[in-house]
Amino acid sequence: MTIGITGATGQLGGLVVADLLHHVPAEELVLLSRSPEKLADVAPQIPESQRRAGDFADPAALEASLAGVDTLLLISTDVVGPERQKLHRNAVEAARAAGVSHVVYTSVPRTDPANPAIAGADHLDTEQALRDSGLTWTFLRNNLYADLQRPSLQQAAASGQLVTNVGDGRTAYVSRADCAAVAAAVLRGTGHENRVYDVTGPEAVSALQLATLAGPEVQVVAVDDAAYSAGLLQAGLPEGLVEVLTTFGTATREGWLEDVSTVVADLTGRAPQSVSEVVSA
Repeated sequence: MTIGITGATGQLGGLVVADLLHHVPAEELVLLSRSPEKLADVAPQIPESQRRAGDFADPAALEASLAGVDTLLLISTDVVGPERQKLHRNAVEAARAAGVSHVVYTSVPRTDPANPAIAGADHLDTEQALRDSGLTWTFLRNNLYADLQRPSLQQAAASGQLVTNVGDGRTAYVSRADCAAVAAAVLRGTGHENRVYDVTGPEAVSALQLATLAGPEVQVVAVDDAAYSAGLLQAGLPEGLVEVLTTFGTATREGWLEDVSTVVADLTGRAPQSVSEVVSA
């Protein structure tokens, strides 16, 4: 069986590749990236012929790069909105045309039209495209990365305030490493066809708990969505990212990200990392 990984030069993709190389021969992996010249840095032991260009905006070339791949890890792109939906549909069609039999897709929790997180609509569209494609699929609905809390906690430690719009909501933050381990286990395993896995950390964490990690004197400052967006814009974040972060906060406040699963332990045989373990590493 040949396993393909898109976005293999990214942080998640690189971790998946490293995990797989502990379990499967390098000759059974095909790495894809928009920057294929960087793939040698990710895994030089993989034959050059299996380090390939993989641009979702060029579906014909992507189809050619997927030749010989049986199972594909489709890592979601970092754009948001109709453009991401188009790119993902290109990737799904290229996989189907290339003869890929099974696509493992990195999604988000509770892809429901009522979910206020703006990114959810893109993932819902991609999941539907896979359901309609005739391909076998697995959806890895990864919760928010615990790793991404480090910068905000560092800032909170410096200012003494954790400004947030999550209210009393909780998030089952998961480490990127645990998401990669789950993906690798699914890619090399069996029995995962047409299944949905909610990939979470060991507990749902509140803003107050996060603030405690930043320091005993750090105070939570609760603001509404408009004020939170305004603050992020003032800090210089791009408008698209501000919308993503704000709506994830809304989703947290409304309980869309609080469900905790045992998927990490079930599929990898090890306990998931806590937010505390991740941010203090």
